[in-house]
Amino acid sequence: MALDPSTILILSTALAAAASLYLAVEWRGVHEKSLLFWSAGFAIITVGCVLALLRSSGYLLIGIWFANGLLIVAHWLFLAGVAWFTSTRLSRGWLLIALIWLAMLFVPAEPWWSKVMLAIQSLLIAGVTLRASFLLRPHGVSLSVGAVQLRYVLLVHGLFYVAKAASTVALDSFVDLAAFRGEVIQVSLVEGAMAIMLIALSMTGTERHRREERIEQLAARDPLTALYNRRALDARAPALFSQASAAAPGALLLIDIDNFKQVNDLHGHTAGDRLLVALSEMIRDALPKGALAARLGGDEFVILLREASSDGVAALGNGLREAFSQMARETFPTPQAVTLSVGGTLVEQPPAALATLIERGDAALYASKRGGRDSVRIVPAA
Repeated sequence: MALDPSTILILSTALAAAASLYLAVEWRGVHEKSLLFWSAGFAIITVGCVLALLRSSGYLLIGIWFANGLLIVAHWLFLAGVAWFTSTRLSRGWLLIALIWLAMLFVPAEPWWSKVMLAIQSLLIAGVTLRASFLLRPHGVSLSVGAVQLRYVLLVHGLFYVAKAASTVALDSFVDLAAFRGEVIQVSLVEGAMAIMLIALSMTGTERHRREERIEQLAARDPLTALYNRRALDARAPALFSQASAAAPGALLLIDIDNFKQVNDLHGHTAGDRLLVALSEMIRDALPKGALAARLGGDEFVILLREASSDGVAALGNGLREAFSQMARETFPTPQAVTLSVGGTLVEQPPAALATLIERGDAALYASKRGGRDSVRIVPAA
């Protein structure tokens, strides 16, 4: 079967329809809005390719102006999907593309009409596509393989349309949109079919990597407070304390809520959960750079500090204790005050296991509770 324009358009229709369906299935599984934008974009390309076939039957308005307009809309949806993926707000100026394309209806049907139409369409698609590629730049954070691939596929695709517009005007290329004649159109149809496959595969890989990252993050986080869980803390503690020494010690703080059961009994377990979340937010706000925090379970929390001193640990513990006591007293009044007991220990050498440090922190914590609760106790480094 010869690769004439109609054959290439039929092939592009099949590829775009398959890409749209596949991305829609992916969206139903993960409900990522970017997948929905991209699926809609390929669905519109499918419709546009079908309408483009009508120009050979004499339906030029639908087969040329409307079909090419749908191609621009599809690329705009690709941009919207990338913007959603990168959490970028698009300017309303991008909506002017619709007005520019609408103005093409008033271009007189002269011999140069096809060139003007093709050049403007190419520049609009190039602008949208290159903007999408620009949004996928790393922003200081390494991108997934899929996102990097999508970035460069969109970059090459956009540059192709820039070259397409330039060759149409600067090289005075022969173009006949009605009959699909002209080398520029032939090359463009082939490039479009290839771009559909590469863009669809890159989009799928991009979202799959993000989904895997989120699954990994969920596995490392406490579902209520979003702090690290014990398993994640065990994995990260060795690196944090790898440089600990007597000259530059680290520290561990164990935090336990006093009389927490009264909040559950008097105000309900939902109130207890709210109190735990509030404490986790206080801990997160108080963490110095490079520190880690986790919920060990129940109403017990732990903080690991890369660099610390006895005075600094005491100041951190007392700051949390005072802020928490005031918040709990105002929000969930109880017969006995709901406070914090804090136990801490310095770390002057890389520990063999985090469990050893937690045992020393426990000793300090129970000393705090035996001393009347609502206090901070620090034990010396082993």
